Amino acid sequence: MESLAPLMHGFGVALTVHHVTLMVAGVLIGILVGVLPGLGAPNGVALLLPLTFTMSPVSAIILLSSMYWGALLGGSTTSILFNIPGEPSSVATTFDGHPMAKQGRAAEALSLAFLSSGFGALVGVIVVTLVADDIAGFALRFSPAEYFAVYLLAFCAFIGMGGGDPLKTAVSLLIGLSLATIGMDTVSGEMRLTFGADQLIKGISFLVAVIGLFGIGELLATADETEKVEGVAARVTPREVFRALLTLPRHWLALVRSAAIGVWMGLTPGGPTAASFMSYGIARRFSRRKAGFGKGEPEGVVSPETADHAAGVSALLPMLALGVPGSATAAVMLGGLMIWGLQPGPMLFQSQPDFVWGLIASMYIANLVAVVVVLSTVPIFASVMRVPFAVLAPLIMAICLTGAWMVSNSSFEVWLALVFGVAGYVMKKLDYPVAPLVLAMVLGDKAEDAFRQSMLLSQGSLGVFWANPLVGSLTTLALLLLAWPMLGWAWSRIRIARRLPA
Repeated sequence: MESLAPLMHGFGVALTVHHVTLMVAGVLIGILVGVLPGLGAPNGVALLLPLTFTMSPVSAIILLSSMYWGALLGGSTTSILFNIPGEPSSVATTFDGHPMAKQGRAAEALSLAFLSSGFGALVGVIVVTLVADDIAGFALRFSPAEYFAVYLLAFCAFIGMGGGDPLKTAVSLLIGLSLATIGMDTVSGEMRLTFGADQLIKGISFLVAVIGLFGIGELLATADETEKVEGVAARVTPREVFRALLTLPRHWLALVRSAAIGVWMGLTPGGPTAASFMSYGIARRFSRRKAGFGKGEPEGVVSPETADHAAGVSALLPMLALGVPGSATAAVMLGGLMIWGLQPGPMLFQSQPDFVWGLIASMYIANLVAVVVVLSTVPIFASVMRVPFAVLAPLIMAICLTGAWMVSNSSFEVWLALVFGVAGYVMKKLDYPVAPLVLAMVLGDKAEDAFRQSMLLSQGSLGVFWANPLVGSLTTLALLLLAWPMLGWAWSRIRIARRLPA
């Protein structure tokens, strides 16, 4: 109940005409970003960031977070109607959502997706409200060693829990850490890896990297893979929504289980994409109707959508309290906080209560606004997908390059965005994850500074990372997560060996 008073204060900050208008505008922009192929929530947030420089931090974060919720819902719309996930986290929704749409149950699938998304987001924001103060108070005990252990935990969690090839994830992280070292060393003041280029003295802007990797890279990949898209017409009526609302309690176990998975994956650096796939896989494994999965099973829509939004909301808490983003979009927002002059961490709750609790309160309102808006605008935004890709692609490219130019009004940033776009395309074709690279670029400097400060305090002894139970637990857990894929491989080899005849 200690969080009730600051939450009520947050509602006073968020419930103004100006902020509610920003929520509606952000949701509408987000739905469009989620619907358009080649864009996505991280790139949409990155493109909007330059427009927030003249806004107050509270207004800016409300606009960006509302756009995030809208993008997640927009990605679900295209997944169900066109079998094209507008967001990576919406891929699992296509497995049963599109088959339902082809069976003439598009309105049911959309209604279930949006309502379960709203439930997952509500659970996520309730958890954020209840534990925000505790996590912030806990983080006040941190010294440089604890902060480095947290950053190490974030990096290792991507390798151990991110799914996919751990080696490729590690390579992506190392590339991001290398890029983070470019520019002036914050400790010694020396220039590193600038190769005599004055434009690199200040380092590589993560905004330019995100625009290139997520925007231009995804656009190139989409152009390479796009075939003729045939959508399913759908109109979500109040009757369909009410009918889906009545059937939702039948899936209560999937809702609760998926929300728990989403919150956990949001608080750890697993992110919405990993949460949606994990939730779908567990639902399929334990469902009594597992034979129907992949053929239009409603639980196959409810589970990933609930986990997706629970993770998306929860990912903002470690970003605020620890400065560790739980998703690629949260990593972009973390960069935004720094641009606005705010330092993420436990003191943010003390020094900027209007910002923190205004954001948390706005999550309650904006997610409700997002569900209502998306239910009423599905036919409009679905029609956007019928515009030929040859028309959409140049428009998206122009938006990306304009966003890169606006970072510092320099053509160098535009060329850099194009380079990152090609890199993003190559990484996608070779199945290398991009999110760890962005995370490493955002946290690389902070992790390096924390490590070097720890070494100075301990006179070069690595024992500082086991100097007390807190930092020792974090460091040990990080190393266990780093070794987890190898341990899993060794365990599988042992089981195979036991089955072989002597």
